[in-house]
Amino acid sequence: MDFLIKLVFVLLIFTSTMFFQVQNQEWDITRSLLKDANNMAVHDASQELDMIALGQGNIIIDPNWALETFKDTLEGNLGLDANLTPLAGSRLNASVKIVDFRILDDSNTVFPILYEDAQYGITKYLSGPAVVAVIETKHPVLIARSRVPQAIRVPAIYEYKENK
Repeated sequence: MDFLIKLVFVLLIFTSTMFFQVQNQEWDITRSLLKDANNMAVHDASQELDMIALGQGNIIIDPNWALETFKDTLEGNLGLDANLTPLAGSRLNASVKIVDFRILDDSNTVFPILYEDAQYGITKYLSGPAVVAVIETKHPVLIARSRVPQAIRVPAIYEYKENK
């Protein structure tokens, strides 16, 4: 009887450890997916240039088109609908939220600049126009706990670098 109680106890510990490992692996996969998609989305958004200003030697990113392109790229790469909610077959389990979206270009910034955003933990030296975005989604939960895990928050920056 003593052996059986010990065996059940060891199995419970093993099972709970396995669930925590799977949950951590889900967190890693989700964060990696978000990071890759965010990197591609800020790149695509930075391509929405004002061609008239570009002809005059200024790099100015159209904010409306850039945000629309950013959302479209996120939707395509993460399997989301127009409300950034996962479609059937998407790897994500919760909707994605655009927490911050900024455009730093020749119309509103003088370069070079040290960009700092303490709220999202971003510090980067920018030598040219850039798109900065922060997205987040809920932490995948496989085991209900009393403490709710923090959301997965991922920043990304794409900048135009000066040719030397």
